[in-house]
Amino acid sequence: MKNKLLQIVDWMLTILNKDGCLYQDDVVDFLVKQNLEEFTRENSDGNLVLGKKLLSEFEKQTKDNVVWVRSEFYWRFRVKEDEPGRIARG
Repeated sequence: MKNKLLQIVDWMLTILNKDGCLYQDDVVDFLVKQNLEEFTRENSDGNLVLGKKLLSEFEKQTKDNVVWVRSEFYWRFRVKEDEPGRIARG
């Protein structure tokens, strides 16, 4: 399972590097299409989101250069105007 987890994170990083941002819905869609639902979970609103292990590994590998834009549900590279932490205003 760890190997699959790292492969998914590598895919996420590839998309982020190519597009400059990574939408949570795109990752969930990818996981569903690849029959990797074990890396998702259902949130309190009944939506599929990234599972805690996958999210934790992604955050570990991107902690210094990526932020989460909560209002739009995507990650992007940090810019100098961003405040400290993982969540960007937006």
